[in-house]
Amino acid sequence: MTSCFDREGETFRVLVNHEEQYSLWPEWKAIPEGWADTGVLGDKATCLDYVEKTWTDMRPLSLRQWMDEQAATEAEQVNAG
Repeated sequence: MTSCFDREGETFRVLVNHEEQYSLWPEWKAIPEGWADTGVLGDKATCLDYVEKTWTDMRPLSLRQWMDEQAATEAEQVNAG
């Protein structure tokens, strides 16, 4: 049996979570808790193209924020020194 993620002609939606990570999800399946619909709906290629153009930084949002905070702290220390 073929997975719904591998079936030809399947319609997908693009989901995003609070960490700004993206996922393709079959249109007919309920959206899992913790994920939100981006409004993008189409065949697998269309959805993958959207994700590729949109999700340009694979790091989770919390990690990006932490790294920015660390860089700002280091810059303050250099400027104060």
